[in-house]
Amino acid sequence: MSASKAALKAAKGALDAHDYERAIENATKVLQEDPQSYHANVFLGLALEKQSRNHESEKAYTAATAVKPNDPLAWQGLISLYEQQGARLLHRYHDVAVRLAHLFMHVDDKTRCQTVVDKYTDLARNGGSPSQYKQSLEMLLPGNDLYDYLQGRIPHPSHTYARLSELVEQDEKERINHQIGQRRTRLGARIDQVTVEVKREVLQNSDLETLYQHVIDWTNDHETRRLYDGKLLQHAYDTLVAIPVAQKASKREEVVRVARGLVILKHPFLLAWKISLEWHDVEGIEELDVGLLREYIEFFPEDGLAKVLKGYLESEISVFPKQLSIAEDDENEEAKASSLTAEDRLILMTDGVEDSPSSILARRIMGEYYLHLDEYESAAETARKGRRQAALEAKMSGLPFQNIIDAIDLILGTALVQHQAPRHHPEANSLFEGVLARKPGNSSALVGIGLIFEEQEEFERAMGFLVRAERHTPSIRIRCEAAWCKALNGEYATGCSELEECLPSLSASDPRTKTLKAQTLYRIGMCMWNMDDSKASRRDRNKAYARFISSLQVDMNFAPSYTSLGIYYTDYAKDKGRARKCFQKAFELSSSEVVAAERLAQSFAKTSEWDLVEIVAQRVVESGKLRPPPGSKRKGISWPFAALGVVQLTNQDYPNSIVSFQSALRISPKDYYSWVGLGESYQFSGRYIAATKAFEQAQQLEQELGAEVLGDTWFSKYMLANVKRELGEYDAAIVGYEEVLALRRKEYGVSIASLQTLIESAWHNLELGFFGRAIESVQKALNVAKDLSEWRKDAFNLWKSVGDLCSVYTYIQSYIDEFPFQDIRSLLKDDFDLESYNLLAEFDDMGWAAFEASATGDSAASVLECCSFAAILAQKRAVSCCAPDPYAGAVAWYNLGWAEHRAHVCQYGEVSSGTPASLRYLKASVQCFKRAIELEAGNSDFWNALGIVTTQLNPRVAQHSFVRSLYINDKNAGTWTNLGIFYLFEGDVQLANDAFTRAQSVDPDHAQAWLGQGLLAAQLGEIAEARNLFTHAFEISNASVTQIPRSYAFSMLDHLLSSPGAFKDNASLLQPLLALRQLSKLSVSDLLSSHIRSLFQERTGDQANVSQGLMSVCSALEAEYEMSESSEILARFAQAKADLSRSLLAEGNFDSAADNAETALDLSADDDQAGTARDKTRLSAYLSAGLARYYQGSMDRSIEMFKGALGATQEDPDIICLLSQVLWAKEGDAERSIARDQLLQCIEKHPGHVGTTLLLSAIAVLDDDRDTIDAVFDDLQQLRSRDDLSPQQHQQLGQLLNAIATLYPGDKDQSSARMSDAATTVMLRPSQPYGWTQMAGLTDDTRPAETAVLTAVRKAPPRGGLSAGDLSEAFAGTRKGYDAQRSIMLAPWMSSGWKTLSKV
Repeated sequence: MSASKAALKAAKGALDAHDYERAIENATKVLQEDPQSYHANVFLGLALEKQSRNHESEKAYTAATAVKPNDPLAWQGLISLYEQQGARLLHRYHDVAVRLAHLFMHVDDKTRCQTVVDKYTDLARNGGSPSQYKQSLEMLLPGNDLYDYLQGRIPHPSHTYARLSELVEQDEKERINHQIGQRRTRLGARIDQVTVEVKREVLQNSDLETLYQHVIDWTNDHETRRLYDGKLLQHAYDTLVAIPVAQKASKREEVVRVARGLVILKHPFLLAWKISLEWHDVEGIEELDVGLLREYIEFFPEDGLAKVLKGYLESEISVFPKQLSIAEDDENEEAKASSLTAEDRLILMTDGVEDSPSSILARRIMGEYYLHLDEYESAAETARKGRRQAALEAKMSGLPFQNIIDAIDLILGTALVQHQAPRHHPEANSLFEGVLARKPGNSSALVGIGLIFEEQEEFERAMGFLVRAERHTPSIRIRCEAAWCKALNGEYATGCSELEECLPSLSASDPRTKTLKAQTLYRIGMCMWNMDDSKASRRDRNKAYARFISSLQVDMNFAPSYTSLGIYYTDYAKDKGRARKCFQKAFELSSSEVVAAERLAQSFAKTSEWDLVEIVAQRVVESGKLRPPPGSKRKGISWPFAALGVVQLTNQDYPNSIVSFQSALRISPKDYYSWVGLGESYQFSGRYIAATKAFEQAQQLEQELGAEVLGDTWFSKYMLANVKRELGEYDAAIVGYEEVLALRRKEYGVSIASLQTLIESAWHNLELGFFGRAIESVQKALNVAKDLSEWRKDAFNLWKSVGDLCSVYTYIQSYIDEFPFQDIRSLLKDDFDLESYNLLAEFDDMGWAAFEASATGDSAASVLECCSFAAILAQKRAVSCCAPDPYAGAVAWYNLGWAEHRAHVCQYGEVSSGTPASLRYLKASVQCFKRAIELEAGNSDFWNALGIVTTQLNPRVAQHSFVRSLYINDKNAGTWTNLGIFYLFEGDVQLANDAFTRAQSVDPDHAQAWLGQGLLAAQLGEIAEARNLFTHAFEISNASVTQIPRSYAFSMLDHLLSSPGAFKDNASLLQPLLALRQLSKLSVSDLLSSHIRSLFQERTGDQANVSQGLMSVCSALEAEYEMSESSEILARFAQAKADLSRSLLAEGNFDSAADNAETALDLSADDDQAGTARDKTRLSAYLSAGLARYYQGSMDRSIEMFKGALGATQEDPDIICLLSQVLWAKEGDAERSIARDQLLQCIEKHPGHVGTTLLLSAIAVLDDDRDTIDAVFDDLQQLRSRDDLSPQQHQQLGQLLNAIATLYPGDKDQSSARMSDAATTVMLRPSQPYGWTQMAGLTDDTRPAETAVLTAVRKAPPRGGLSAGDLSEAFAGTRKGYDAQRSIMLAPWMSSGWKTLSKV
């Protein structure tokens, strides 16, 4: 024990000497002997603390406190230890500090107790978290024993509660922000919803309101108490807004209680006053406490609601008495009323509403004030915002605010009744009915519904509601309105007397009744106006006129009186100046004065002041008075929309004019002129189908309403014809124009439109290939032109059309003999200086004399020249008619240039010889296009035309012209094509290809671009590609372009000659034949095309037309040869004669065939013509002559011709076969022997020749030469397996083998041999009908015959080349009656069908 004391003393000494290691050692020894030694633990804890061994030190102190819990020494050690570590162990510090403070309190040591508390709170404030600081402050709150012990030494509770509230405020703010930021990133989260949820969670569990209340209860400072009153109210209000509806009632009572207390105490906290005012659900403003309102204005003069209240209380509509303010003057004291002017008041209240967007009361008051000012649009807008705000406030507070909402609905409904009436009447009616459902006697709602029925012309029902309203709330305004309804209902006398009775009650000096008195006077005047509609009564200035004047004397801004005065001045006083001023004044004051607006619009339209018409009509449209509400008896007003449509149509604003006319027609579906305007708008905007429907509807209305109502209606027919013309329905358009001209013969525009349509129809038919129709159109156009020229000779379009109709004849040259020369001559000569036709005569040598001279010839070329000259003269006259107009002049010169160019093409072709005479029209054309460009340099078509005509004359100018045209408009496929042709002429293949490709990309349907590409391909040797391009160009081209069908037909002829197998049937020849036939109609002088057409017709079997065509070609070539004596023409003539002989041979005209063939031989006998073409011509002539002589019976002559053919072809095997057949037919032994020898020699030279083998076999059968038959039989069997035989050769081979099998059956009987042969044929050629037909004739089984029919049908054109006879043979083989009939129908010349039918 003594050792422990010594060690304990040594430890104490070591601590004093700052020898902490020895102190730790001695203290440890003591504790080893006595673990419950209090001082040893204290000394150990202190020593360890000094060595910063905090954890061990804390254990030692804790052990000491366990030994002696009430001894402060160990607790002080812990306090010291924790203070050294700062706020890190503040949570432990709290417990130790509380324990130590209580120990000092028990020993009544206030100083040391206060010191412990102060140090702890200071440390928590400076280094702890808000929650730790809050925990430290809670020690000092009332209810804690330390507060009772240290009262007076620690801060006052109000300060502590205030500090706690600040900490909680900060903590809640941070939690709200943190949670919002965290939750807003969730999928589907909305910031507003997240904010409400977070605030609800935080505010519902908040202690702030309790803390605020404690501050209020404990503080002695008035300002602090008011401050925390406001905070308490604000927090309670925020909580009310956030919590669910079910929990709002109790919280709302608390909010109202606090707010009311603040208002009673007159504390200027804005929220409290707003709650007291805004949440007071009153029916009328008069139920509010005016003293409260004035105090609000005094406390918050800059608040928006205060401004509104101030303006209202000083206004004439205020239900409260005016407040007088006493002002002291230096000289005397007197009462002075302080008030605002009306303008200042309105500005003040408007600013107030803008400054307080959330105030329901401000918008309610402002809405009533706007109604007083008749600013119905502003009143409606303000009421709508107030209604939305009331609904929002009701949702936040949980209060229904029914009275407030009803009051706002009445304001909104009343405004909607007047604003843009009757557009908003359905909405206003629903608002009034909603109010009446809750308050059946509400006079404002009853009056509103009465006014709506009055507007709808339901006067009986309107009077019923007005009477009910007056019964509940007697009012002079309601009485006046009810009297006016009676007047509108036709009771003018009753209404007038009742209105007169109301006048004494109305004062002009009272702002509230001034307008009503003016209105009443006006209505009395209208009653007088309608009671006696005689002119004398209405003209009497002491009756209605006097009342209108009196109305304006009361209120100079009453618009209806001006309208009535304007009608008076217009219709009765005949003073248009005053009338116009009255209408303008009325419309300026009110856009609802539709009558005044209509009169104004009519007067402006008469003077073409379209801008003013648009302004008037647009303002009436915006007034909203045009469309009646659903179910109303009142008719809609459509004229403003129609007027807008006319103005927009005049200004070429077609999309908006369509909308305007559609709006007019929705109101008045039978407005004839709106249908016409709508159709016209559709037409000019390119919507022709819609325009057609509109004009058709207008014409239907013409029939319904009649001319008596509508007046002159020809314009709709004319416009419908224009639409048909734009749609390409020229026939319908022409009929329409004719109908109009039947009504108005000398209507220039219609006549010109009819003439131009006929010309367009002619060009259209020309493009489609309907050449006869085109000629019919130009003949009709000529009649129209003749009629028009009788009374309008100076019309540019007349002479342009005359020139165009002459040009049509130059394109359709097959009708050139129908050219009406005398009619054209009369037109051109009539009433015109003939010297003017010498325009450009120095270039084209073209004038009236030349035209007259051209008419002397009878040939097609002369007539064609006459047509060209007539077109030029007509275009020259068109130039002279449009001299004053540069743009029309440019077009006229352009048309003249093309007429000159057409004359050049007709006489010299596309590319002339280059002689000065051949270039005269081309040079004149250049001058015309240059003049056109001078007048209008920005027209790309003019530059393109100049490039075309200068391509041959000056390539540099041509290239510049094309490039310039493309610079102006690079989307013109025609210009790109022309540029490509130019480069092709110049030999630049790459640039030409690029130009053609660009043209195709701009317009893939531009046929000339594909033609140019084909010409380029042909020049490069790509024949197949060129042919494909020509084919595509022909398929998409129109019929007026000659080069495309020519190139296509020539390429197909080359393909036919080079690849005969590609044309398996005649159907493939129809398209090139169509192209050539079309070409023959356009150019009768194109002999080469006519010759080739005949060759195609020969291929198709059209022998009659072939002979006729070749005869014409031969005649033309003979005439041309006689003039030129050209060897080239002679060769062509010989070839035509050879072809003609072949055609005549096919017709059976053997004499003419032989003669023409021999003529061809004579013409081609000259060795100078030697060449492949000559040899082919002579071979054809030899063969034709030989066959013709053979069929004539002139065998010797025939053999002579075939020998000539053999000599021309170096013994061609086919010719030998023909010669052998002719020799055999002569029936002489010598001739037949020669035929055998020729065939044997031929087979030796040409072992596989089919014709020779077949002929030798046939001769062997006829000679019954079994050795020869045996020798050739194997060859015949081998021929069966060859694929290069034609169907005819297969048929001949089968017939020959069948004959051999029949005559020489061998080991089999005859029928078996024939069946075996037929089976072999079927096996080798199962898809051919010959074997099946042969088999069907050898058996009674119907299946081979049916198969023969199936295969024959599949091989018939267009899928094959089977002849009609073979198909007829297959049908006849079935032995059925209906098949026999088909067989006869297909080939009535075949006997098989007739035989089968006879056996059925």
